[in-house]
Amino acid sequence: MDLLLTHGYFLYEDPKELQIMKPYPPLGLLYLSSFLKSKGFDVEIFDSTFCSRVDLYSRLQTGPPGLLGIYANLMTRSSVIEIIQTAKHLGWDVILGGPEPASYSEEYLASGADAIVVGEGESALEEILTTRRRKQDDSFAEIRGIVFQDNHAVTHRTGSRDLIPDLDGLPWPDREAIDIDSYLRTWRTVHGKGSVSLITARGCPYHCRWCSHSVYGKTHRRRTPQSVADEIEWIRERYSPDMLWIADDVFTIHARWLFDFAKEMRNRHLTIPFECITRADRLNETVADALAGLECFRVWIGSESGSQRLLDAMERNVTVEQVQTSVSLCKERGIQTGLFLMWGYQGEELSDIEATIEHVKKSGPDIFLTTVAYPIKGTDYFKDVSSSLLAPEEWQKASDRDYKVRGRHSRSYYCYADQLLKSEVALHRAQVNGLKVNSTQIQNLRREIKEARRGMALTQTEVEA
Repeated sequence: MDLLLTHGYFLYEDPKELQIMKPYPPLGLLYLSSFLKSKGFDVEIFDSTFCSRVDLYSRLQTGPPGLLGIYANLMTRSSVIEIIQTAKHLGWDVILGGPEPASYSEEYLASGADAIVVGEGESALEEILTTRRRKQDDSFAEIRGIVFQDNHAVTHRTGSRDLIPDLDGLPWPDREAIDIDSYLRTWRTVHGKGSVSLITARGCPYHCRWCSHSVYGKTHRRRTPQSVADEIEWIRERYSPDMLWIADDVFTIHARWLFDFAKEMRNRHLTIPFECITRADRLNETVADALAGLECFRVWIGSESGSQRLLDAMERNVTVEQVQTSVSLCKERGIQTGLFLMWGYQGEELSDIEATIEHVKKSGPDIFLTTVAYPIKGTDYFKDVSSSLLAPEEWQKASDRDYKVRGRHSRSYYCYADQLLKSEVALHRAQVNGLKVNSTQIQNLRREIKEARRGMALTQTEVEA
């Protein structure tokens, strides 16, 4: 075997995901596996999603040690470090990839990693595996897109590597290498419908200050409609999913592509419900019509805030009105909408929170999800607040979500903001949309609103310190 790939995400250790239970396979690893296999390499994937650490470590103990490639992100940091140390103890060489390791290369190398692949991994791994086959002494110095340490613990960065220009030239993700049926069973058991994920493009060209572009940069490369339709047709025949998740950063970024894709699907009489993510400025009537014709049942929109002042500070290049219009366009066509919202961005005031609440009331999305802004290393937002950051005491056991921003409101304050948002929107829907609720429910909502406002007032002076 030339390479064992894993990702260190353990579903049953994630309390939040156990409530949601919407797992998807690690598409990035599946792409690496299929690409490297097409080049003649022997690759195995250990999908840790439904497994335990003991299962993974047992696999590492089986057979002779070789090269282990681990995908890492900010949520799997502690697991990945433990896997690195266990693998090194058992004699494995370890290479990391994914969105986080390049930003913390010194820390991950100090934790035992032999090298880090920066950005897109296919061609870099091909060169690494070719080098290992050619000679005993592994040398990363001539391989672009790598960070490594020499024998004197000096860190070397070998420069950037060109991105793959033709995504159609890549084989589809190696889904047959893992147990896709486990994902479908989990979805169907909890939600009644099984879902399979795919991508039609790589990268995002927009410049939101809080968003990481560490893997693909600020680029956008699109597959052809024919290639995507071919894959969907195969997925439907092979796995019979009830729906798809199109995991692009912005699915509707090119309207012309979308129209061509819709035509390709119609010509094949190929339909399957799906959900996707878009931006409000990439949604108009004709785009919404195309999505409806494709049986898109839900669109997720990055709204972030109802305050235009904050949206401008984030460099979203989207207006509050565009978000509201996009939700309306989807509603008119029977497409559900979900909004992503963010509390605590730099400079946020109570008036901005109130504006977000009014925005959600006016928009009327089917779902809205909130998060508290967290600075991801390498982003502009991280640089903006770096002088105010309070780092976790133990980096190895934390994540970028655990950074505290000195002077920002406490977590309790934003919990009350969440409560206020949910109760205000529920009351608004009951009153304006004529929902069937009794007077007791109305009174309970009003009490919740009162309690939330009181809680925000009481925690107004509580700040991260």
